Amino acid sequence: MTEKKFFDLVKGTVRDYVNEHLDKTDGKSITTDDVYVVWYCKTLQNWKALASTTLPDGMYYELTLNGDRAELYFDAYKKFENRCIAL
Repeated sequence: MTEKKFFDLVKGTVRDYVNEHLDKTDGKSITTDDVYVVWYCKTLQNWKALASTTLPDGMYYELTLNGDRAELYFDAYKKFENRCIAL
């Protein structure tokens, strides 16, 4: 799998998940242009990416492609707090 194909898979998967979970009465949806990859890496035949969207909901997504099994693992997380702790 190429980097572009992996990014397309990540963005499409996140878009679909978000659109499934948005409140239907709001009449809103996102496109793949609203999804961005924050970080990614490839090790051997496996890929991993952290992604988010332009929505102000504090969500981020972790996607791992298992190249041996041709399986994509998807986790959705909610950021509850961001604070600086001086040392």
